[in-house]
Amino acid sequence: MARLPRYFVPDVPLHLIQRGNNRQVIFAGDEDFGYFRDCLRDAAHREGLAIHAYVFMTNHVHLLATPAAAASAGRTLQSVGRRYVQYFNQRYRRTGTLWDGRYKATVIDAEDYLFACMRYIELNPVRAGMVAHPRDYRWSSYRAHAEGEGDGLLTDHRLFRCLGADAEASRAAYRQLFGGALTEALLTGIRDATNKGWALGSDRFRREIEALGSRRAGPGKAGRPPSEAADDLTGDLF
Repeated sequence: MARLPRYFVPDVPLHLIQRGNNRQVIFAGDEDFGYFRDCLRDAAHREGLAIHAYVFMTNHVHLLATPAAAASAGRTLQSVGRRYVQYFNQRYRRTGTLWDGRYKATVIDAEDYLFACMRYIELNPVRAGMVAHPRDYRWSSYRAHAEGEGDGLLTDHRLFRCLGADAEASRAAYRQLFGGALTEALLTGIRDATNKGWALGSDRFRREIEALGSRRAGPGKAGRPPSEAADDLTGDLF
């Protein structure tokens, strides 16, 4: 099957996923997570990729980020991939590839789905049964957003800054978003959009993306995942 072209729309965020080859472990300890975060921070700053949310799981990574240029996401992940694989192979005395080929990406209608996608990303460890609350997982952006923990990797999205009159009010409003969980239908909608390269948004948003990208941005009969209003914490690991 031919690869779908990458989307790039100025000021429109992407949900990005990079997995380990055959879903193998890519982080074996805290030093690995920390080194990867340093690699990602350096490359993202250099290539113009503003990262708004992230989670590093044992065998895959989720990012929500806005690229400054069409090549920003690809160059960032390529740089991180090369640097981290060299480190990982040397540390664990292994050879060969670490990543499962091409990263997955989809554009996000920020006005409707930014916070749903942020919650989806930061709740990954909860759905995986690793922690009871996202604050208990070290390798995600939750504690920066909800508790003000310093994180040099992140750039706040403008909609996050608009949650409250000041930083503390924004954090309090963000914590309130986690009072409920994501519906199974919304979880499926986010996964389908990312895995299949569809745009995540309203029918109008998809039509706009299709016009820019000259290809279909959703299923044959475009549908929209339910709103964030109803929530449920069920879901699989990613």
